[in-house]
Amino acid sequence: MFGTLRTLWAGAEARAEEKLRQTYAVELIDQKIREAEEALRQAKSVLASLILRERAEAKGLAVLESRLADLTSRAMAALAAGREDLGLQAAEAMAALENEAQMRRETRSRLEARILRLQESVAASHRKIIDLRQGAVSARAYRDEQGLQAKLRAGRGGPGAMEEAETLIAQVLGREDRFEEAEVLAEIDRGLSGAHVAEQMAAAGFGPALKVTGAEVMARLKSQGNAA
Repeated sequence: MFGTLRTLWAGAEARAEEKLRQTYAVELIDQKIREAEEALRQAKSVLASLILRERAEAKGLAVLESRLADLTSRAMAALAAGREDLGLQAAEAMAALENEAQMRRETRSRLEARILRLQESVAASHRKIIDLRQGAVSARAYRDEQGLQAKLRAGRGGPGAMEEAETLIAQVLGREDRFEEAEVLAEIDRGLSGAHVAEQMAAAGFGPALKVTGAEVMARLKSQGNAA
């Protein structure tokens, strides 16, 4: 029984953790990216330290080679002058310098190999972080879109802003045209007063015109032109 309860409890914890991870997936992505960026920063620091050590070894080796060349020249001159005692001292100093130079060459070779491997790792991590950043942007955009879609679905499911807007539009479009209504009323009034009959007869040429027409204006303009 207790084993079954532990199994159920573990399953509930796993489901709760998975739901939490899904809810805060974008925040978790951002945190992992920050951790990766910190690791990359540390790797760059180590790489810079290795490069400085390699350069120091290269400078030290150059100094040793210069001293060796100088002692070689002096030892040969001493031997040519018959001073084997000085030549022997120079030879012993040269042997020590050569041993040190060999050690520096080996150290430098190991440093160069480590630098090369770390440079490749830093470059790969840099590219990966760029990809992760792009993925985070896409994940955030997807989450925002899902949130908006949920709001839109909720709005369509009940009386919301969209339904209220549709109702208002329908009310506005369903109203009678006040301007057209005024024109109709004016026509009714003219009919009741008999004004429309006089307008029809004037338009047919019976009696004086009730309104100025374009033809009359044109005739007046021509007359004024001829008089000028």
